[in-house]
Amino acid sequence: MKAVAKEAVRKWEQVREFALGLPEAVEEHPWGPESGVVKINKKIFVFLGTADGPEPPGLSVKLVDEALHGHALTAPGAAPTGYGLGRSGWVTVPLGERGAPSAEMLCEWVEESYRTVALKRHVKLLDERGV
Repeated sequence: MKAVAKEAVRKWEQVREFALGLPEAVEEHPWGPESGVVKINKKIFVFLGTADGPEPPGLSVKLVDEALHGHALTAPGAAPTGYGLGRSGWVTVPLGERGAPSAEMLCEWVEESYRTVALKRHVKLLDERGV
């Protein structure tokens, strides 16, 4: 496995772990084993896909803040998410590109996506623990 691909998998694993650590977050595979998502209150806040598929991993997050959305779209290979989700602020970011965002930046985007779709009580739990 190339170094870039290993780094992409490492980032993917860090982001997945971070997402699952958010209050009441649950992982599901609604379209099969290679379609991992993380949800809060039955709403998806990150599409993870899989880390062991034929392509390097990537993720999709909902970023309604214009500055964050614009910043995410500057990542190498990033694009509005397909299936019309891009119109609602979803951005797909491949992790296997040279210059892909750091795991820390990706986790910030995941947290923002969580805050966008979570109920107020979930956001309050997140704020109370000082993440």
